[in-house]
Amino acid sequence: MFNIILFGPPGSGKGTQSENLIAKYNLKHLSTGDLLRSEIAAGTPLGVEAKKLMDAGQLVPDEVVVGMISSALDANPQVNGFLFDGFPRTTAQAEALDKLLKLKGTEIGVVLALEVSDEELVKRLLNRGLTSGRSDDTNENVIRNRIVEYKNKTAIVADYYKPFDKVKNIKGEGTLDEIFALLSKEIDLRLSAN
Repeated sequence: MFNIILFGPPGSGKGTQSENLIAKYNLKHLSTGDLLRSEIAAGTPLGVEAKKLMDAGQLVPDEVVVGMISSALDANPQVNGFLFDGFPRTTAQAEALDKLLKLKGTEIGVVLALEVSDEELVKRLLNRGLTSGRSDDTNENVIRNRIVEYKNKTAIVADYYKPFDKVKNIKGEGTLDEIFALLSKEIDLRLSAN
């Protein structure tokens, strides 16, 4: 099983590249936001707990999110691996994820970080804002704040995985095919080394 964490600032093309990677490598997309919504909709014990906390305006604790990830791992034995999106966001979450994956006999294979210049991100997001209907894509100050917040959060997680030689920065500017080729090349290198 080969597991990937894909990072990319808002506007980096992460969503598009995620879809391509999932299709090519038969991965299961694990978005913690989607997991939370799914568990709540299904009325599972974890979902009920998460809904109570969210309704009270509190963050869902890491152990609840890790529990949901554990359930998702168990429910998808047929996939070649998982693509983690939106998790981990802190060192504690990265440690909890590593511990869980070790229990399941697997690990994170690579952390791929799409790198795009701030100016290009602002340009892409303002452009996306013309058609997306998302108000956070139409205000340059909001966009710049989102980019700073992304950098602050992901730098912490990247620093956690760097000593394990798992972080690879990928140039996120160019055509979709060029960027996908760079991502695939890194994954193929890691897969052939396993």
